[in-house]
Parts: sequence; structure tokens; C-alpha cells
Amino acid sequence: MRREHVLATLADTHALGRELAALVEPGDLVVLVGPLGAGKTALTQGIGAGLGVREPVTSPTFVIARVHRDGRIPLVHVDAYRLGGHADVDDLDLDASTEESVTVAEWGQGLVEQLADEHLEVRLDRRDDDVRTAVLVPHGPGWEQRLG
Repeated sequence: MRREHVLATLADTHALGRELAALVEPGDLVVLVGPLGAGKTALTQGIGAGLGVREPVTSPTFVIARVHRDGRIPLVHVDAYRLGGHADVDDLDLDASTEESVTVAEWGQGLVEQLADEHLEVRLDRRDDDVRTAVLVPHGPGWEQRLG
């Protein structure tokens, strides 16, 4: 899989999410990094679709985390924006479900990486022409091999 992607449309962002869904395994952590409007929730919607999640995947901004159990692998969708630090992440008890789920964390950089030995960081950005970009940054040999 390419490590750099140009996402000209919402459909492109969803398609990248579906590609990632084909690679993820139970216990995986995907950390989404990028400014407001960069496509973090849209990418998670694509991951959910690729996993077979039938219910709507919406931003968990105010509830912090949503669990979607109806797909091939349970999807835990976290919005870490309102979390103040590692103690807040610990309070969510996310590590209780990480082994059997895929955890996708928006705004999680520097907060959630301790939930897994390896993780995939997806750096999303929105250019001035409103086109989004994504750079996949593997952390650990498992992700290096899968993206290889």
C-alpha cells in the first residue's frame, strides 16, 4: 500500500479507510493526526464500512468513545481532543477492549500510543484547495510489513 495519498474527494477518503480495514487485525491501534476538517472522521467511516459496520460511524467528540460491534472486528472510535492527558485515557479503560478490537483514535497523538506495542499513525491534512492528503506512518515491524 502506498504511504502517501491524495484524497481529492470524500469518496477517496472512504476508499482509503476501506483499504486500511482490509489490513487491520484485532488489537490494532490507528492514531489519526491532523487539523480540524482534515478528514479524520471520514477516514474512520471508511474503516467502519470496510469492517462491515452497519450503524452510522459519527464523531465521538462529546461521548469521547463509541464502540461498533457489528463488523468483522469490533471498532472502537475515540476522540481524544477533550482528554487532558494519560490519566484521562486510563480512565476510559480502553485497554480492556484493545485485544479483540481495532481502536481508531482521533486527536490521539501523544496520548494513546501506550495502548498497543505497535500502531499506525495516519497524518491527515487539508490543503488550501480543499484537497486532503494522508501519510501513513507505521510504528513497529508489523505495520511496516503490512504496508510494505
